[in-house]
Amino acid sequence: MIQDYWRRSARSRESLLLIVGLLIVWEAAVRLLGVREFVFPPPSTIFADMASAPVYFLRESLFTMVVTLSGFALALMLGVVFAVLIVYSPILDRTLYTLLVALNAVPKVALAPLFVIWLGTESKPKIAIATLIAIFPILVDTVHGLRAIDPEMINMAKAGHASAAKTLWKVRFPNALPSMLAGMKVGISLALVGAIVGEFVAGDSGLGHVILVAQSSFDTPRLFAALVLLGVLGTLLFKMVDWIETLVIPWHVSHRGKRSAAKPLKLPRQGASAAVA
Repeated sequence: MIQDYWRRSARSRESLLLIVGLLIVWEAAVRLLGVREFVFPPPSTIFADMASAPVYFLRESLFTMVVTLSGFALALMLGVVFAVLIVYSPILDRTLYTLLVALNAVPKVALAPLFVIWLGTESKPKIAIATLIAIFPILVDTVHGLRAIDPEMINMAKAGHASAAKTLWKVRFPNALPSMLAGMKVGISLALVGAIVGEFVAGDSGLGHVILVAQSSFDTPRLFAALVLLGVLGTLLFKMVDWIETLVIPWHVSHRGKRSAAKPLKLPRQGASAAVA
């Protein structure tokens, strides 16, 4: 446990040192080259702007996070339901799947004004756009996971007189979890993109609104501050899904690889000699 903790701490320290180094280079380059702040502000100016209004930035960040999580949760629910229907229904596979693929090809910015007309200018259209953008990778990866199963496992379930619902829950879903979680990692990032798109089109709150207001007033430091917060927010959301993955599928090969790298496998003396023999 202590060894694992120090390994994780070492990775965190390396990432922190890299970020600090990049910020120092950025600050020095802007100062030495004499770049004006409204063109490309140094990190010190950006962080000073964030420190000047912490409550404001916190409120706008929380609004964007709530919209993102709401859109992601709705996309996850609909994506899993649609995936099950597509896997079990050839008709929906030919119709609904094709319709969703075609819908995904349409730029979501072009659809955003329609959601504003239908749902108003509050949180609903932003959540709808976030859902629409995030649902496709969740749906595709869930369909892939539900289908990518050994036919022998399905035959064994049928031989045991398992119902279709029990086969889905006990056999298909555990097999599909790695693919589903991979789609969730992509979906949570796209949900954040969708929330910002919604705030661009119609919104008076959120980091997207902060960016629009800063652009209209040529307040470049505030614009960069909103971008930095978006980067932090996106990283936290991704790490959240990654943490859930380690809890849900600790048996997966990717996590076994991490554990084996952190803690070498020790075989019993008899087992090792037998393996050599």
